[in-house]
Amino acid sequence: MSQNAAWGTLGKKSLVQLWMLVILRVAIGWHFLYEGFAKLYTPGWSSASYLELSRWIFADFFRAIAANPTLLRIVDLLNIWGLILIGLGLIVGLFTRTATVAGMLLLLLYYIANPPLVGLDFAVPTEGSYLVVNKNLVEFLALGVLLFFPTGAFAGLDRLLAARKTSKPAKSSVKQEKPAATTVPAPAIDFKRRDIIKSLATLPFLGAFGYALAKQKQWKSWEEKNLVDAMTSASVKTLDITSLGELKGQLPTGTIKGVPFSRIILGGNLLSGWAHSRDLIYVSDLVKAYHHKDKIFATLLLAEKCGVNTLLTNPILCTIIDEYWKRNIGKIQFISDCAGLNYTAEGASPQPFDEYMDRIKRAIDHGAVACYIQGETADYYMSNGKPDVIAKALQLIRDRGVITGIGAHRIETVKACVDAGFAPDFWMKTMHHHNYWSAQNPTWHDNMYCFKPEETIAYMKTLPQPLIAFKVMAAGAIHPSDGFRYAFENGADFICAGMYDFQMVQDVNIALDILNGDAMKTRTWRA
Repeated sequence: MSQNAAWGTLGKKSLVQLWMLVILRVAIGWHFLYEGFAKLYTPGWSSASYLELSRWIFADFFRAIAANPTLLRIVDLLNIWGLILIGLGLIVGLFTRTATVAGMLLLLLYYIANPPLVGLDFAVPTEGSYLVVNKNLVEFLALGVLLFFPTGAFAGLDRLLAARKTSKPAKSSVKQEKPAATTVPAPAIDFKRRDIIKSLATLPFLGAFGYALAKQKQWKSWEEKNLVDAMTSASVKTLDITSLGELKGQLPTGTIKGVPFSRIILGGNLLSGWAHSRDLIYVSDLVKAYHHKDKIFATLLLAEKCGVNTLLTNPILCTIIDEYWKRNIGKIQFISDCAGLNYTAEGASPQPFDEYMDRIKRAIDHGAVACYIQGETADYYMSNGKPDVIAKALQLIRDRGVITGIGAHRIETVKACVDAGFAPDFWMKTMHHHNYWSAQNPTWHDNMYCFKPEETIAYMKTLPQPLIAFKVMAAGAIHPSDGFRYAFENGADFICAGMYDFQMVQDVNIALDILNGDAMKTRTWRA
């Protein structure tokens, strides 16, 4: 009995079950086909980031592909056209078994590269929160079911192929004489009308897919024309997420005590929820909500991909950085500030000495490559005639074999530290000009951090230690292209800059243009 004839012997319930399996096959095919076209029409799409994020059993293999441009290009093409061809095969039911097996293999590779296992799926974009089971695994199992039901021969072009095979005359073992040139052609295959209808039953889904895809592209085109162009310039800059493919190069490094530090150091205030919001009272809560743990991990990894090898933060983030390392997400090193003040509505007051020392020990025990006396802390102790606290803190850091530094907002603090005989391995000093609107207000309202920029520049030139400049953008009041240039040209060996993930590539490119261009540096490199 032929396959087509066999379908006719099925009961009504079995036919309904088969049609449901056909619908399942078409739905999965639709998803595959869309994913393929979405990647095909996305400029610069690459699987590199997905492969680089792999942390499971074949992580080294996937990362090796991402690191090889030629191999990556081949994998990208196989991925795109594999999805398209598998999707087409499943929708129209052509070579269904081959398409099913190929789809299962592709889904299995997706799952192995980034499985939703505890501790591994921090930065892979998902529609929901997965635990072990995700859409890749569900579709893999669904295709596994379809593999045992030849639905293409029931409703699909495979039905025509099956009918064609059964209609061919069997080969005879008796040798036939060569037919004469006037032999009548073999009669056409006689398909029943219902066979043709069932063979073409799923083609309307392909037409519906093409219509939906065209409408989507039309809508996106309308959005780009009527929404994006209508944004203010500030909004455009805010939403301008530059891809890693537009990165102009890797940041150069300088060394402090033999340890390499990238010329741009990622500031950690935003990651730990600190924001100079001035009179915008909602900003701090917004920053904290944005920087959940997975977002912090993704931001750190992106920074490393841009060549930023150092984070400057406080002991609050120590446990998160430790987890970032232990989960083998990345290797970014961190400098810890050592703040020794408590803040209340009445102002700042010193922490108990033992508590302050414990904070420093905590940072060192969690792997800080360097520790420095936080700027406001140094300002407080030096202006209140208590240099001995700073001396003891510096000694503790040195005794632990960690690079030491002193920070300051006021140049008077740096001068007092030098006069007291302190010789740190590096200085942290605010550095920005006052050519921005809020700096013109004579009263300080969280709007100015380098109070005497010209005096700062002149005095820091006289010191032999490397200089890490911070608050170079005056907490968002100065554009990076302006703030970075001002700091580098006026003596900074490194710049500490707080950056959101969507600003990272753009800011690094700005720094590269300055460092590789015509920057007129007035202080020789100390690192």
